[in-house]
Amino acid sequence: MSALRAPATFPERRGEPTPRRAPLTAVEGGAGRRLDAVRAPLQATSGLPFMVLCALVLVGALFSALLLNTSMARGSYEMSRLQREVGLVAQDVQEVQAELRAAESSLPQQATRLGMVPAEDMTMLSVVEGTIVAGSAEEP
Repeated sequence: MSALRAPATFPERRGEPTPRRAPLTAVEGGAGRRLDAVRAPLQATSGLPFMVLCALVLVGALFSALLLNTSMARGSYEMSRLQREVGLVAQDVQEVQAELRAAESSLPQQATRLGMVPAEDMTMLSVVEGTIVAGSAEEP
């Protein structure tokens, strides 16, 4: 801490002469050093604005944490709902695929029941070229 040299002035008392005082000397730390009067430290300013600023920062951080936590919880509930929905859709797809496999395996029996017979000579039509393509019949 630095000290400014200031002249030692004492208020004058009325009626009494001002006695001349000898300068003080340091005895303990440095013998023979002269001690000078220094200016009193300035009065500390109020810490209220700093405390209010700290409180506002704390409240803002808590509010931000609350909003973040709320949005994360909402996202978690949405994700759980969507996972449940995906599970139900996957189950429906498996059921439809099982029905399709059952229908494919019973297709020849249903065709015979309806009076259909296998084709002896298959022919195909090429739509692009507009021609008839001959093919061979396959026995099931």
